[in-house]
Amino acid sequence: MKETEKLVHELIDRVRPYLRSDGGDIEIVSVEDGIVYVKMLGACDGCPLIDITLRQGIEQMLVENVPGVIAVVEV
Repeated sequence: MKETEKLVHELIDRVRPYLRSDGGDIEIVSVEDGIVYVKMLGACDGCPLIDITLRQGIEQMLVENVPGVIAVVEV
């Protein structure tokens, strides 16, 4: 696993308990060319606030803390 992917997994693991406390979860599908592809699970799948969670929460955290990450995309 590349260093970028390792850092992405470590940071996602830090926020996972918060998602799970609301009945949701997140799965990292892949990390390619600076883009982290994720799948939202449970209560997060279809939640009307998921865009805020992804953009202002997860994406912002990853872009600021993982060199080379430029975006998070839900698949």
